[in-house]
Amino acid sequence: MSITVFSHPSCMQHQVTEIHPEEPARLSAINDQIIRSGLELAITQRDGQQATKEHLYHAHDANYVNDIFARAPQEDHIWLDPDTLMTPGSLNAALYAVGCGLSAVDEVMQGENPRAFCAVRPPGHHACYDKAMGFCIFNNIAVAATHALHAHQLERVAIVDFDVHHGNGTEDIFTNDERVLLCSSFQHPFYPDTGADTISPHIINSPMPAGTGGSEWRTEVESRWLPALDHFEPQLIFVSAGFDGHAEDDMGNFNLREEDYHWFAKQMKTLAERHCDGRVVAMLEGGYDHSSLGRSVVAFIKGLI
Repeated sequence: MSITVFSHPSCMQHQVTEIHPEEPARLSAINDQIIRSGLELAITQRDGQQATKEHLYHAHDANYVNDIFARAPQEDHIWLDPDTLMTPGSLNAALYAVGCGLSAVDEVMQGENPRAFCAVRPPGHHACYDKAMGFCIFNNIAVAATHALHAHQLERVAIVDFDVHHGNGTEDIFTNDERVLLCSSFQHPFYPDTGADTISPHIINSPMPAGTGGSEWRTEVESRWLPALDHFEPQLIFVSAGFDGHAEDDMGNFNLREEDYHWFAKQMKTLAERHCDGRVVAMLEGGYDHSSLGRSVVAFIKGLI
């Protein structure tokens, strides 16, 4: 059984400053590694759709969405927060990044390919209900999850997030929505300095110290996440796939490796086959060392296959 990899050329149009780590070359590194590994022969590759304001309104404040559209620059750039900028191509890139998630949800729900990976940028999991943050303009995974709940009338979806940074935006959007089980591992203390004190029956945060390796991380997933996911019985599993916890990525201080991401994907595949006809939608978040990013994405996709 294959897997569909969604992306869109417009995601390359989000241009950044020369020293900004969230650069278009991230997607090129993934594409190059997919070709180099021979994985392109085992996957289906498709362009995603463009999201609309109406899609965004399900996860974001309407005033915030409208303000982003109004402020989108026609030349030069603007800063939405100290880390997040918009250039003339950024709005279009962000709409296709969100839209790839929508296309992925529609495809897995229709049953053609039950699993999908979205190679998109800008990333999304720091974007809150009403503000941009941490390289993120719109929350790609949150909009995809709300699309599954509204358009496909699901009652329970799970979001698992293994980026080295806490997915504070996703937590912000779903704090009061018990239809969504959120599991998030992240380095702590570390940017954005959230998540460690969260108390919620449907949010399982796993703050872990700098230096955390695969053994400790897998133990946390096995002891806390997997039982909770089994009990929740999700109808669709979403993955915020941030690969900046890799030992070669200097954006964080975790020591994960390709084999850890491969293992995690296999766990999600097994859970999905048990509870939701194999349905998994993963979306790229962090990962800034190009070599380890490409290798990790390939390992993760192979785990889903």
